[in-house]
Amino acid sequence: MLTGLRGTQHGEAASAAVGRLRQLSSNLQYVYTECGLLRTTLNSMAHELRAQQRVLRDALDDAESLKLTVHADGSVTYPAAGEGLIDGRPLPGGKASGDAVPGLLPPSGLVAPNPNAAKAQDIADRVAKAVRTAAEIDWRYARILRRLKAEEGLKVPDITWTDAAGDAATVRDAARGYLKDGIPRDASPAERKAWWAALTDEQREEYLAVYPDQIGNLDGIPALVRDAANRDNLQLLMGKLEGRDDAKSETQLAGLREIDRQLREGRQPPMFLLGIGDEGNGRAIVSFGNPDAAKNVSAYVPGLNTSLDEEFAKGDLKRARDTAIGAKEMNPGTPSASIVWLGYDAPQASVTDPLGSLDVMGEGNARIGALAYNKFMAGISVTNQNDDPHITAIGHSYGSLTVGLAAQERAGIPGADDIILVGSPGTGARSADELGVGKNHVFVGAAENDPVTKLPNGREAGGIGAGVAGGASTGFVLGASTGPVGAVIGGAAGGIVGGFAGYTAQDAQSDESEAWFGTDPAHRDFGANRFAVSDGPRPFERGHEPVEAHSNYFNPSKDQMSADNIARIVSGKSEQIQRGRPR
Repeated sequence: MLTGLRGTQHGEAASAAVGRLRQLSSNLQYVYTECGLLRTTLNSMAHELRAQQRVLRDALDDAESLKLTVHADGSVTYPAAGEGLIDGRPLPGGKASGDAVPGLLPPSGLVAPNPNAAKAQDIADRVAKAVRTAAEIDWRYARILRRLKAEEGLKVPDITWTDAAGDAATVRDAARGYLKDGIPRDASPAERKAWWAALTDEQREEYLAVYPDQIGNLDGIPALVRDAANRDNLQLLMGKLEGRDDAKSETQLAGLREIDRQLREGRQPPMFLLGIGDEGNGRAIVSFGNPDAAKNVSAYVPGLNTSLDEEFAKGDLKRARDTAIGAKEMNPGTPSASIVWLGYDAPQASVTDPLGSLDVMGEGNARIGALAYNKFMAGISVTNQNDDPHITAIGHSYGSLTVGLAAQERAGIPGADDIILVGSPGTGARSADELGVGKNHVFVGAAENDPVTKLPNGREAGGIGAGVAGGASTGFVLGASTGPVGAVIGGAAGGIVGGFAGYTAQDAQSDESEAWFGTDPAHRDFGANRFAVSDGPRPFERGHEPVEAHSNYFNPSKDQMSADNIARIVSGKSEQIQRGRPR
């Protein structure tokens, strides 16, 4: 209704109607969530009660076969049996109660008890335990049900979702044995797809209500289902983070709110939320276009400094959307989907703290991310409805290392036909042939003024470090003869000179094709197809971001040539790219 209304109606009445419909949508989403929790609570209670019903039924069947009588109060009477030692007559019958102390049987006769007494006592104990356990189950679930209620009124405020997050946690804890164990976490994406297809509609609804976070982030589940689960989980996450005053929660909440705003806008291409979470630096996977229905699918991995925050929700989502729009323009008759995949912890650094976490200098985060990325791509390949979809893996910055390492796994990136690397400090590979798709299907964009593509290799970095340390020490000693100020100036100058000298010395001994992580993808020795991009502004050029050339590859308003080339590759028209000369 919102899409049709926005497309055909304008004016104050239309704006008011849009506002009312959005509120109604929020209300219905909340009702859906809470009703799902109610149903799952009742079904989980029934699941636990059925176990006690089986215990009780077995006890009653045993009593019938033994000719014992079970009364309404749970007591069990048994007939005369055996024989007395003195007169040989059958020992009298009696009654066993489930409240009796186990092991103490009422005596019958002079020495030996009635043989039916022990059997009756066992049945009475089993009946009493089943009824007592059922009463405990009833009491526990009654307490949960009393919590599942909302304030009266027609508006669902944000704080209500905080309560809903608590409700979901409570029901999830109670229903653990009923649902959680059935989720195939360790299965392959194909097995997960088959598991979901085999569930009844009611079972699916219950999983979506109680475990939207796990179903929404389970590779192999159809995109429409993941989107529904994650939209629900998004509200629960915002409710969970609402009111927290720590920096991480506030940062992630801002990112979640921006994603929620875009989802509610109903923008085109349509958005699908394929993953969301608050673990680590945050998780978010958004597709513009349905990846299950699209013939051309791309999945872009962002790099350094990416986390679940407002900048990601505005900038990185825009990159994926621009790629989707570009692919549609390049190949109008073929449906496409463009995904941004933040499924790992990218290293964090800044201009004031360039090293940030030392993670940026190593492959650790990328290796963990590569495994997760391949699982996601396997899920995309399994759920796609086309016989032979065209799938493109895209890595930017440190994300290109993640994609490169994923491609070097034993089976490569599942389903990938092409690989695009932009702003890359290296992939960990010596040549494009090592990336599993053939060097003719590896494409590289490297702006002339992007410093990340020109980082020193390990040997050169070592020379810089040693030179800085040695030069600073020498300069400090020499400058100290003129006083404290001279020592500081001498140390700084010596560090600069020493660093340059160290770099020069090691550079002379290094292969020019070496990058920080393996061979420079833009170099001719790597063997990939380099496509044309604009040079971009120089680092720290006035009026621009400090390293803006590193961020413009996807932006058609700042680098139309690069954005078009990426769109051509993603749309299956790589033969039409504008080529650039390798280094």
